[in-house]
Amino acid sequence: MMARALLAAAALFIAAAGLARAADVPYLSGRVVDNAELLAPATSDRIGSLLKEHEARTGNQVVVLTVSALEGDSIEEYALRVFNTWKLGQKGRDNGVLLTIVPSERRMRIEVGYGLEGALTDVAASRIIRNVMAPSFKAGDFNAGVEQGVTAIIAQLEGREAPAVANELPGQQAKTESGSSAFPEPDLPLTERILFGAFIFGIIGLFTVLGVLTPGMGWFLYFFLIPFWAMFPIIVVGTGGALKLLIVYLIGFPVAKLLVSRRAWYQNAKRDLKTKGQAQIGGFTVGGRSSSSGSSWSSRSGGFSGGGGSSGGGGASGSW
Repeated sequence: MMARALLAAAALFIAAAGLARAADVPYLSGRVVDNAELLAPATSDRIGSLLKEHEARTGNQVVVLTVSALEGDSIEEYALRVFNTWKLGQKGRDNGVLLTIVPSERRMRIEVGYGLEGALTDVAASRIIRNVMAPSFKAGDFNAGVEQGVTAIIAQLEGREAPAVANELPGQQAKTESGSSAFPEPDLPLTERILFGAFIFGIIGLFTVLGVLTPGMGWFLYFFLIPFWAMFPIIVVGTGGALKLLIVYLIGFPVAKLLVSRRAWYQNAKRDLKTKGQAQIGGFTVGGRSSSSGSSWSSRSGGFSGGGGSSGGGGASGSW
């Protein structure tokens, strides 16, 4: 009993310590809450006036927040907590937007209320961060970066074309709009890319290897996996990387298949499939009969499974 009590007390202590480390939600003092003292007073006043005029025209409530540190939180968690605590936007319309900037961690996020996700999509928010704000931040000009970012957010919400930005490379915005509208480049943290990549490439990679090593059915898997190699890698490496992987797959699979088919064990497996109806390849049995008619795959090892989660709001994050 004493041991259980100590464990419970330790768990409560750890939980309390975690809560204590979480960054505080500041007081909503206005449309610009510059707690990190990042902006010049004149810039803060101009941004506040822009946001006030936009709110008068549309009812949308857009707020800029700068904080010194996140105290261990991710910017996604912190921005969502601030957004929901401040309850930005009108009730029933959910038309709020929160621009959060953490200069010490070189992170920023545009958190978008449910009611504005159609106007300010994740792709549009990511484009504003990457093309409008980040170049100025890299140059150390936070005043220009924040003001230009707010101007671009307002233009996007009002359906207008954002003003040209000097830091944007010629033709970059047009390229992004035409190319990213259908297939957005990934804007995921490194850990999420690793996890998604392990899941995606683990599955299609396994079936690719089976296709290379398996006589007969291997060519069916080759054509079957083409759309998977064309689409799934976009989540991890973007459209350019996915195209390169698809080309490598389209060329590499037949070459690997040709080389493997010359091996003695491959010829033995091919002969066994013709004479016995099944063959052993590694730990897998190819062919054979199951309780129902037809061929089957079986393995001495276990299977795999995956799960998922959900987020409370749309938007995009970025760094500089």
